[in-house]
Amino acid sequence: MIIDIHTHVFPDKIAAEVLEHLSRQSRAKYFSDGTLNGLLDSMKKFGIDKSVVLPVATAPRQVEKINDYAAKMTEKFSDSGIIYFACIHPDFENYRTELKRVKSLGLQGIKIHPIYQGVNLDDEKFLKIFYCAAELDLTVITHAGLDIGFPGVVGCSPKMARHVIEEIGDFKFVLAHMGGWKNWDEVEIELADKNIFMDTAFSVGTIPARSDFVWNAEDLKLLNAEEFMKLYKIFGADKILFGTDSPWDSPATAIDFIKNLPISETDKNKILGLNAEKILKLR
Repeated sequence: MIIDIHTHVFPDKIAAEVLEHLSRQSRAKYFSDGTLNGLLDSMKKFGIDKSVVLPVATAPRQVEKINDYAAKMTEKFSDSGIIYFACIHPDFENYRTELKRVKSLGLQGIKIHPIYQGVNLDDEKFLKIFYCAAELDLTVITHAGLDIGFPGVVGCSPKMARHVIEEIGDFKFVLAHMGGWKNWDEVEIELADKNIFMDTAFSVGTIPARSDFVWNAEDLKLLNAEEFMKLYKIFGADKILFGTDSPWDSPATAIDFIKNLPISETDKNKILGLNAEKILKLR
């Protein structure tokens, strides 16, 4: 089974506009049309059994509406392998009530994005949310590291992630982009002794760049196999989850990268799906 723990979709009416805006902002090309149907088509084409859709609330007023929609869509498309996470915003006042409601709706976790939401990962506003999520056994997936669309902005560094874990203790905490996008040296230093999960989304190979922008070849580089293996040896296969950041990376390239690693078939299967199965309580 292949489970993509990290995908995004946009409403059909605005998907093309939003995707093009984000693509030009990041200078990265996309691999589907950014709609739910586009994701489903991609899953079928590349043999992905389940995909987790991660919504982000950029304003507190969006939270309840997004979470209602997430519950409805998970129920409607569960047979197609679609699983929505909930969202929360650090400035949402009734976060405890909302997280309890998220749990009652049957959603497995929440997605946050400190850079989009304008609050650092280890700020007290997020820490109180993490305490509550841990109590409710909700998985927290956060953007981690730098962001391709916001050069130089640091809102979720490995050091901040370390502070979170030291404050909260062990909980189901997934640091996207292999623990910290373009911060991978710091991931090794700050998080090697911490019980965290990480996903592979938009972290391996090279950035799929738009042809209408000029890139420095060095800036296009993500983790190569040797660099990935270094993190694998530090954290172990049990802590790594497969993700594509769809529509921002090619599923074929992302899957082939894992399948071609010099590791056991057992560990490949853990990364590609078995670890996510446990977190998502699918078995």
